[in-house]
Amino acid sequence: MSFKASLAKLVIKMTPNKLIIWVANIVLKDIAELTGFNFDIETRHAYIQIQLLGESETIDVWLEGFGIITDGESYKFIIEQAKSNRLWLGNLLSRFVGKTWKIPVPANLAPQFKFVAELLQTEVPVKQLS
Repeated sequence: MSFKASLAKLVIKMTPNKLIIWVANIVLKDIAELTGFNFDIETRHAYIQIQLLGESETIDVWLEGFGIITDGESYKFIIEQAKSNRLWLGNLLSRFVGKTWKIPVPANLAPQFKFVAELLQTEVPVKQLS
């Protein structure tokens, strides 16, 4: 892993969740409110809790084992486990789990995406690749 990627991971780890929630709520104003957030780049775990405007209950989403697989020329995204407290969203997430999804990268963003791929690089057994 490059020094730049190691430094970026350190910055991500040190970013307070309250800051992320505050910024997200500025962006989501009049749509939803992010009420809970936790992201661990090392263990590839994420938790998001969001309250949609006009809804009485929050939507909780847990992701585990997500990352980017690269073969040098192309990039694919994978999620190993995902669940939600909402049945419809859990069913939707189940269709994405364990599958790889090709990420189209515009040529002008290739250098930046190479860096993102290094941050989220993961190894997946060949049998899981689709």
